[in-house]
Amino acid sequence: MSILQQLVFVLILGAAGYILSKRIHFLRRNILLGKSESRNDQPESRWKTMTLVAFGQKKMFARPIPAFLHLLIYVGFLVINLEVLEFVLDGILGTHRLFAPALGGLYTIAINMFEFLAVAVLVSCVAFLIRRNVMKVERFTKPELKGWPALDANLILVIEIILMFAILTMNATDQILANRGDEHYLALGTLFFSSMLMPIFEGMSDGALVFIERFAWWFHIVGILAFAIYVTYSKHLHIFLAFPNTWYSNLKPKGEMVNMPEVTNEVNMMLGIPVDNPNEPPAEIGRFGAKDVNDLSWINVLNAYSCTECGRCTSECPANITGKKLSPRKIMMDVRDRAEEVGKSLDSGGAGFADGKSLLGDYITKEEINACTSCNACVEACPVNIDPLNIILQLRRYVAMEESGTPAQWNAMFQNMETSFSPWKFSPSDRFNWAEKLKEEEMR
Repeated sequence: MSILQQLVFVLILGAAGYILSKRIHFLRRNILLGKSESRNDQPESRWKTMTLVAFGQKKMFARPIPAFLHLLIYVGFLVINLEVLEFVLDGILGTHRLFAPALGGLYTIAINMFEFLAVAVLVSCVAFLIRRNVMKVERFTKPELKGWPALDANLILVIEIILMFAILTMNATDQILANRGDEHYLALGTLFFSSMLMPIFEGMSDGALVFIERFAWWFHIVGILAFAIYVTYSKHLHIFLAFPNTWYSNLKPKGEMVNMPEVTNEVNMMLGIPVDNPNEPPAEIGRFGAKDVNDLSWINVLNAYSCTECGRCTSECPANITGKKLSPRKIMMDVRDRAEEVGKSLDSGGAGFADGKSLLGDYITKEEINACTSCNACVEACPVNIDPLNIILQLRRYVAMEESGTPAQWNAMFQNMETSFSPWKFSPSDRFNWAEKLKEEEMR
């Protein structure tokens, strides 16, 4: 590799690093638009959850076939990227297969393993394309996936297929040149999968082979750098965010709803229940519930950016199954889209949250959140422990406590619970009358 090529490579690497760092800063700022929340308790449980759910993909295997295919892509992504280190060093130093002389036969074994994983990734991506576009699996045909989300999913699969072919093409032409005695190329022994492509290139001249090999090398490494940037704009950001997202999982029982601490303390004081710092005046509540992204916690926004758009939550949602408009996946996509919109507005000197829009109303409707049964099926189904229900409950709290906008039937139920301690309008003293009737029937 010439000095000019090394310089070009370093410039490309630097440009990619700069763009990526800018995008990471943008994403971090957007996530932190949410309110502060601490979830660093129980570190041992959090490490265990992250290891099993994010790294071990435990929840994916509720559906074995897509889980196995996804596992092949996941392992391939992790292992093949080890070879990218050699690509980067070769590009900077102007070398070719830098690690080959030092590793000897182990290098050939490693390249064969990389090729096996490349083929596995390729086959898995083809299978996923068929599932989405030929079999049309129902959860991939929902309204929220129309347009860019569907294109994004297909585009990333096609890109991965092309990148895997680039690796195999590079290795095939590389070995033909080595077999012809070109001093710049090392004979690596048998490379099982790329050797199947060698007959395609055997009749070409050395110059053509060098061009194809170098083109495949440049295409792969530049493609990897472009892919790293593209991922930050894609649903595939979960490749990286799944790990912190599972670390900050809610470890409380799934049926436990989160109350506002300020309201809880005030109620406890009214009931004479001891509270921390009783002499301090009650904290001023800016807003009950959530209307926009900045009313949610930063963990809620992290959840949104971690969403894989797989639709497992929506496919398990009883409201969605029965034809309601609620889709937990759409809830998460809407939170992310609103955070993106506000972030771009802030970067351009715009109005930010004062743009006349809000998450509730402009993105998510009352009809959607009112359809939720609070069953936690979406939370249980999510492969990376995203919690759409927490967001839905905060939006409903805003509607109920700030707008008094809940349906009339709900208000009657709330009133009954306040006065009769149950959803039904009868005296608490009559609550166990049904049991007395049972005793009378048993005595007969």
